[in-house]
Amino acid sequence: MTRKIFCCYLETYDIGLDQPPYPGELGKKIYKTISKIAWKTWMSQQTKLINEKKLNMLDINDRKILKHYMIQFLFNKKRHK
Repeated sequence: MTRKIFCCYLETYDIGLDQPPYPGELGKKIYKTISKIAWKTWMSQQTKLINEKKLNMLDINDRKILKHYMIQFLFNKKRHK
């Protein structure tokens, strides 16, 4: 069964994720407020960032940097208007 949510990224109702895609409270927030389409858009952007900035996902500092970009991308409304 699909779950409809109001996506704060797309600013419209759309199909929600099947499960939290990230651990902790941030994962719960993403699950409740980000649609499958918005998450797919972020995953594409994430790949570009990892490659362009040469981020190493085994390095905790690089993961923190990527987390910051994810929060800005998904929740900063000014970015995608």
